[in-house]
Amino acid sequence: MDTQSLQAFLAVADSGSFSRAAEQLHLTQPAVSKRIAVLEGQIDARLFDRIGRRVTLTEAGRLLLPRARQILVMVDDSRRALGNLAGDVGGSLTLATSHHIGLHRLPPLLKAYTRRHPGVRLDLHFLDSEQAYQGVLDGELEIAVVTLAPHPDEHLEVVPIWIDRLCFVCAPDHPLAGRERLTLHELCEFDAVLPGPLTFTRTLIEARFAAVGLTLPVALSTNYLETLRMMSAIGLGWSLLPEGLVTSELRVLTVDHPPIHRPLGYLVHQSRTLSNAARAMIDELEAAREPGASEWRDRR
Repeated sequence: MDTQSLQAFLAVADSGSFSRAAEQLHLTQPAVSKRIAVLEGQIDARLFDRIGRRVTLTEAGRLLLPRARQILVMVDDSRRALGNLAGDVGGSLTLATSHHIGLHRLPPLLKAYTRRHPGVRLDLHFLDSEQAYQGVLDGELEIAVVTLAPHPDEHLEVVPIWIDRLCFVCAPDHPLAGRERLTLHELCEFDAVLPGPLTFTRTLIEARFAAVGLTLPVALSTNYLETLRMMSAIGLGWSLLPEGLVTSELRVLTVDHPPIHRPLGYLVHQSRTLSNAARAMIDELEAAREPGASEWRDRR
């Protein structure tokens, strides 16, 4: 099996389309079809069923899929290990970050990194933290800088760099804005606008409310914190936002509850050979670590 055919196979399997796979690989559709045909000839089995425009994996395709990912990860690891011998910091670095971190935490760090290492070509992906976690687990991403999971996968090395304090906020004309002190029970009498139900941040918040027997009254949700800030500012509900996002258009609420913090940091796969470019990025991140993040890591 050649790696180009395996890459084509994964692209079609992940996208469910030969045309979309061709776009991702910057190839023509016939070229992708030819690579799949070569691979099918090598294993003497059909990998996809094509019914109309729909493409689905056959039993052989489902069996090959995880093995194909493993093969390509091992090939990439071997290339990185050999490239690292020269000691140069160059090549491509596939890095993912969430929109919030990419906008508010990473810019000065990326600026310093690219100046120190002009030979590195950054392949930067803006993803939800949960997608980035899976990308590192699957070997598609070398490093991710995201909101950290409450219970990270044992195969990942997860390192906190910053700690976000989450503030309860609402619009200045919201009924809650006039209250001097609130309980979680009182908050639950009004609609909330919060991150999506499958996000790490939402899971963290829900756990705090569930601990006292409460269910969050979520009216609207989105994974974009800047959008949550807007929705809260126009009175669609109270919210929880990182302290750095709180502006004069919001009223911070005083709630009888211990502060809620969420860790932000980087993660890599423990079994992956990191490139010199990735190690240099980790050095930049470690230099930016807040003191509270070190304490957070010690408590884990």
